[in-house]
Amino acid sequence: MRFSVPHPIPYQGSKRRLANAILSHIPESRYRRLVEPFAGSAAVTLAAAAQGRFSSYLIGDALEPLVGIWKGILSQPDEIADCYEVLWLRERECPIDAYYEIRAEFNCDRNPAKLLYLLARCVKNSVRFNPSGEFNQSPDKRRTGTRPETMRAEILAAHRALMGKCKAVHCDFMSLFEQAREGDLFYLDPPYQGTSDGRDRRYISGISREQLIEGLKLLNQRQIPFILSYDGSCGSRSYGEPLPEGLGKRILLDVGRSSQATLNGKEDVTVESLYVAHLLPTVHYERMLRLDDFSAQALLFG
Repeated sequence: MRFSVPHPIPYQGSKRRLANAILSHIPESRYRRLVEPFAGSAAVTLAAAAQGRFSSYLIGDALEPLVGIWKGILSQPDEIADCYEVLWLRERECPIDAYYEIRAEFNCDRNPAKLLYLLARCVKNSVRFNPSGEFNQSPDKRRTGTRPETMRAEILAAHRALMGKCKAVHCDFMSLFEQAREGDLFYLDPPYQGTSDGRDRRYISGISREQLIEGLKLLNQRQIPFILSYDGSCGSRSYGEPLPEGLGKRILLDVGRSSQATLNGKEDVTVESLYVAHLLPTVHYERMLRLDDFSAQALLFG
């Protein structure tokens, strides 16, 4: 599947396919700045920039090397593309072993280009950290990761889309909530419940349900609109409990059969929740939506 919007950072859970559905809840030309405190691949920011929806963008993340990737994309795209190419070619000389060497190096020096390589090369582009904060995901032995020429094209396209309009910061999400100003709109894609602790530790730092609720209350008190991707389900597996009704309108996005289910020969369908601040108008869907050649059915609850 080919997309017109650049996507330089491969990230499991990216909202690339759902970006248009998410942006459909934002009135045209009403807000000046889009803020993503849990940036990851910043798929919604990139989609919004491609559509010219905001005059400026602010992306933040708790993972400092990830923010370093974005700073490189924004200010020195050729340099980070060059570094990625050197790392990718290094594995051609010593398959698999080089991946583990680069992973060990990253866990010592936290180099952003090495993280980009690991994200592109690891199993299912799925970030994993151990309790000590070390990247511990294995290499995907079925593929070689994004080719350097493709990565460079994605990096340069993202640079052009965001150049002069975007800032990347390493910070706690609450600090961005506290700095919110009139004209801001927040898109939030925090770690889902149950993915930041225990055996399935996917992220460098977690966020509790209680912390998130307090943050959303702060945004509501300050009249700052938000759209939040949070809980959901895949087949019989749930990603967490729904948030309190008063925080925002809950919409269920039926995003179809999961890729993992397909690999396992199952029919499990993934459903994701989208919470839309009451400040934003309600969008009612009466038919199946097609987003970048991807079907998504949205049902409004409450």
